[in-house]
Parts: sequence; C-alpha cells; structure tokens
Amino acid sequence: MAKNYYETLGLDKNATEDDIKKAYRKLAKQYHPDLHPNDPTAAEKFKEINEANETLSDPKKRKQYDFEQEHPNMGGFGGFGNGGFSGGGFSGFGGFEDIFGDIFGFGGRSTQRAQTKQRGEDITLEVSLSFLDAAKGCKKEVTYTRNATCTSCKGTGAKGGTAYKTCEKCGGTGQVQYVNNNGIFRSVNVRACPDCNGTGKKIIDSCPDCKGKGYIKQTTTVTLDIPAGADTGSYIKKAGFGEASRNGGPSGDLIVVFRVEPSIIFKRQKFDLYVDVPISYKTAVLGGKIEVPTIEDTITYTIPEGTQSGKTFYVRGKGIKSPRGTGDLYIKVNVEVPTKISRDQRKKIEDLDDTFEIKQYTDIKKYKDNVEKMYGKDPYEN
Repeated sequence: MAKNYYETLGLDKNATEDDIKKAYRKLAKQYHPDLHPNDPTAAEKFKEINEANETLSDPKKRKQYDFEQEHPNMGGFGGFGNGGFSGGGFSGFGGFEDIFGDIFGFGGRSTQRAQTKQRGEDITLEVSLSFLDAAKGCKKEVTYTRNATCTSCKGTGAKGGTAYKTCEKCGGTGQVQYVNNNGIFRSVNVRACPDCNGTGKKIIDSCPDCKGKGYIKQTTTVTLDIPAGADTGSYIKKAGFGEASRNGGPSGDLIVVFRVEPSIIFKRQKFDLYVDVPISYKTAVLGGKIEVPTIEDTITYTIPEGTQSGKTFYVRGKGIKSPRGTGDLYIKVNVEVPTKISRDQRKKIEDLDDTFEIKQYTDIKKYKDNVEKMYGKDPYEN
C-alpha cells in the first residue's frame, strides 16, 4: 500500500484543496531544512511533506492515489520516489519561491523584490519607583546608552548620505536566491546579500562620523510621564528610542519596566489601599478621632464607641486615583493594650471592671454560653 499522504499532512480524505494548502504551508515552514541544519530527521520529514503535497494538490494524481488506497492490490499508482518534482517547482500551488515567499516573507513570483528594512532592536530598562511616586504619578528622567541613527549620513553609512551605489550582486533588492536540486526536490533559499549585507547599496565613500555603520553610540536621556497607579511589571514604551536599524529601517523602541518599592505604611490591591492603625483602649471603648494617612495627606476619621480590635472601616475614593479608576481606603484598627501599668492604674482598672456586666461583652457572653451548653458549667467560675 502506498504511503498515507493524508496522515503525513495531518488531514482526512475529505480535505479540500484549501485544507491541503494550509496544512502544507504550516508543515513546510516547521520542517524546512534551513531551520534545521544538519538534522536528517527534519530533512526526511520535509521530503515526505513535499511528496504528499505534490500528490494531493494535483486533482488527477490525488484521484489515482485515492483509488490505490482503496484497492491496494490492483496497482496503478507509481509514487514519486524518483524525480517527483519538476524543474518549475511544486505543482498545484505555484512554485517553491511563491510558497516560501508567503511563509517567510521572501521572493514571490517576482524575480526581484525590494529589500526589507529591518527594524532596530528594542531596549528594555528596569526603573525603581517609590510607593508614593507610583501611586501619585510623577516625571522621571532615564539616561542610557544606545546605537542611534547617524544624523550625518541619515543611517546610510555613506558620506553625506549619498555616496553609495546600487549593489550589483543583488540588483538593489538586498536579497540573493540560492537554488538547490538534490534529485528529490528543488528548494530555493533566499538570504541577505553578502556583498551589501542586505542593504541593496554599496558604499563608495564611508561616512566619517559613523565609519560606514549608519549609527553611532549615544547617551540618551528621556523624560517619562509616569501616570498615577503604576505598579510592578507595568511599563511605558517610547517609540523610536531603541537601537538604530542596521540597514536603514526604523529604530526600535525603549521599553521601561517599573519595579515599585513596598510602602512602610500601606498595602495595595490594584487601586485600593489598606492601612493598619493602632488605637488606645480608651478610644476603642469611648470612641474618638484618629489621624489616618492617605496618598496626599492625613485625614481625620471618627471611631465609634465600642470598636473591637481588628474592625475594618473604609473611605470611598481615598485610594489611588488613576486614569484607569479610583480605589478606596480600608482602615483596620487594632486595639493596643498597655504593656506596663502602675499599681494605682491596676487598682482603677479592677474597680472599673467590677462595674461591667457580662451582657456588655458580646463575644465573652457568647463564648460563656457555648461552653455552658457543651460542658454544663460556667468557664469563669473558680
């Protein structure tokens, strides 16, 4: 039985011509020998993919192949082991140049193609921000070194930006095709022209400032407008402030990633702020006013009488105010008990405690009742 070309392309027998074309493009890109140099497994897989494609992309060959698959002992399908591809490329979807022109951005049917000007590389920097600067927003200067486009030659590398000519080897396209016929399939590999390094131009007289490179080392300072609400991992992109292109394309971008230092007072969740405030025993019992910090300043907040330790209050709109939303402020109060008291203070506390009834202690009363239900005795009796 002949090889199962449908399985090779990951298809079933009902696959349409478009299905075959898409599957072939995907697999050919994946296993192309140029992407796997010196890998015999990839080369063999690539050969099988091409063989399957040539058969299934041709309606007549596919019909004959399907017949052979259904009638394996009747012959009639010779396969394509020897000379399966014509000199004109692949059948069914156009030439090899067309397919890999689409996949990798090369060639196409045209014999010449304008060079692709490669974009310069991006530069990524990490910048630390204080908690308040990140929360409120700020301006910050960043200084770094990069390859900047030479202004004298406008990135061409040629003196005055004009002292160059068209490269004879690639005809100004910046690309050269290399054809390989190995008796099984014909491949066309498109690479940057070695004579002009993919620029399509041969410099006659080099720029004296950049020595023909088209870029120079430069210390650059940019001012960043950091919006309120910046957080660790957020970033700002400055277009064109990255590395210069090496063949006249646009410069890359500067990407500044922020790392926000923790606050000694606040905890943050998105745009909400959380703060723990210690209060005295008197304030908890009688209520009172406390000073609470915010991003801008402190505010006065009134604590009601009988406030329990761990109680959380919140103030709407006093969190982080950013272009993407405004958060709230959450205030958690913790009752602090004095660690040292005098003999006179002890006597006063004992006298005061004798005046309280159990019903004035909600949690103590609930605890006492539950223990009595479980064990039938008062946990506070001696």
